[in-house]
Amino acid sequence: MKSIFITGTDTDVGKTYITAGIAVTLRKMGINIGVMKPFAAGTAQKNGFKSEDIEILSKAAKVNDPEKLVNPQFFPISASPYTAWKKLKIKPKIPTILQSFRKLSNLHEMLLVEGMGGVMTPILNNYYITNLIKEMKIPTIIITRSKVGTVNHTIMTVKSCEKFKIPIKGIIINNFDKGYSIKQLKNDLEGLTGVPVLGSIPFLKDLRDTSLYRIFKKNIDFKSILE
Repeated sequence: MKSIFITGTDTDVGKTYITAGIAVTLRKMGINIGVMKPFAAGTAQKNGFKSEDIEILSKAAKVNDPEKLVNPQFFPISASPYTAWKKLKIKPKIPTILQSFRKLSNLHEMLLVEGMGGVMTPILNNYYITNLIKEMKIPTIIITRSKVGTVNHTIMTVKSCEKFKIPIKGIIINNFDKGYSIKQLKNDLEGLTGVPVLGSIPFLKDLRDTSLYRIFKKNIDFKSILE
């Protein structure tokens, strides 16, 4: 069973919550699921994991994996790894990231890896999220939104993945801003990209396991995810 990289068309498209929902559902389906976020950034939490995203993902998967494996590198500013490197003089550690990925892959039946920002988020000079996915040798799922402009962003994301020869499992629409007919958006995205839309997730108010499982199992094509 292959691991999957969860990427997005941009930042703040809901990658963490979608990844958490997928993790909860796969876990309840009896799969030993692990999670990873190679890079995280922002203000560090005072208790628990430095990154709130890591806490959300680890709770969703119900794992006790060390923070240094789940999130090998944390930057204490809201910025891309490249910008953090230039501003804080903290160089992104690609070998450490890949080593942690391999260790977690051996600990779990399947691993969900959440990216940072979009696929062209810079990590080093001429090294982007796409390069990282390519080195991990895993397929991706693209998270997009439903507001106007999403078609442009999704097409660019698909084209970038194709350029790097990254297999795309499908697209998930996060319908939290409700700006586009989901039926029309699905038809447009599939017709323009040739990539299947695996489903759409409505705005989530209840983030408990039972609620996430019910919504994700009903709205997402898990058969395709697990193929």
